[in-house]
Amino acid sequence: KSPHGPLLERILPPGFEPRRLPEPRSRGAALTVQYCVQCHNLPNPAMHDAAKWPAIVARMVPRMEGKGNLGKLMAEMMAGVRAPSEDEEKIIVRYLRRHALKPLDPRQYPEVNKASGEAFRLACNQCHALPDPKRYTAKEWRTVVSRMQQNMEWMNRIVASKPASVEPQLRIEDINAFLAKHARRQ
Repeated sequence: KSPHGPLLERILPPGFEPRRLPEPRSRGAALTVQYCVQCHNLPNPAMHDAAKWPAIVARMVPRMEGKGNLGKLMAEMMAGVRAPSEDEEKIIVRYLRRHALKPLDPRQYPEVNKASGEAFRLACNQCHALPDPKRYTAKEWRTVVSRMQQNMEWMNRIVASKPASVEPQLRIEDINAFLAKHARRQ
């Protein structure tokens, strides 16, 4: 409802709904919905790995309190926004960590740091930890990659693997090839 709402909404793509949260009737899910959507679209707990969630929530709470990196503008943007209590913050962090992304182990997939894994690494690392390719089958990954492509376009993110003088490109075929090679087999 803030005049800054459209700016804040652009932080996360739309489409993740409360009913899709893990344990949607849990206290953690309810608090995540209650506090997070005051400023931006609902985050998927699997958006980040468990190690990152505490710092992300710790960064968001002062912003909800109107204290943030934008000074007076932050206070204006957060007028009417409630921050969670200390206990609620702990519940939110526990919930997000419990349902966080299980990141890729680069020792298990050394190819991720080579040319054949570059498109996957550069694209996915823009928003979250690299997911383990065994999370889905190759067919399921194509659907996920398509959704992520839409999210990246919506958030105006692209992948650059060439010098800055060349227009960056999102190499979907390379991403799908890497994932298909390492995907879960049915």
